[in-house]
Amino acid sequence: MNLSNSIAKIILEMLDRDGYTEIQRNELAQSLGCVPSQINYVISSRFTPEQGYIVESRRGGGGYIRISRVNLDKGAMLMHVVNTIGDSIDEGTCRAHILNLAYQKLIDEVTAKLMLAVLTDSCLKALPPNQRDPMRAVLFKQMLITSTR
Repeated sequence: MNLSNSIAKIILEMLDRDGYTEIQRNELAQSLGCVPSQINYVISSRFTPEQGYIVESRRGGGGYIRISRVNLDKGAMLMHVVNTIGDSIDEGTCRAHILNLAYQKLIDEVTAKLMLAVLTDSCLKALPPNQRDPMRAVLFKQMLITSTR
């Protein structure tokens, strides 16, 4: 397992206890034998709002990074995602949303697979490249709204 996966696993284990965790970046880096920027990288790439997390930080001597898992009911979470999509969404961000929704069991595995298949660039290849992200946003929003009914 690479270092980024190890850091993410440790943070996820901390989150599983209470739904949130406060991390002293330097202490965690020292215990893992890595640089603090590696901790920053993992947090910024794997604990994003699209993936269902809120990250807050406080700088200074007693500074910390607080990571919380967003806990909303199914309808509220799906509408939250709809509202965050905007007029355009790229394939990677869309994929992150879908995987997060499946991980939280807000959509089932079959629905997630269908969404992932339909919202790929290869599925939208009949459209000019500059129209794919806006069309993906429209399709994804409609799928989410329909799944709340």
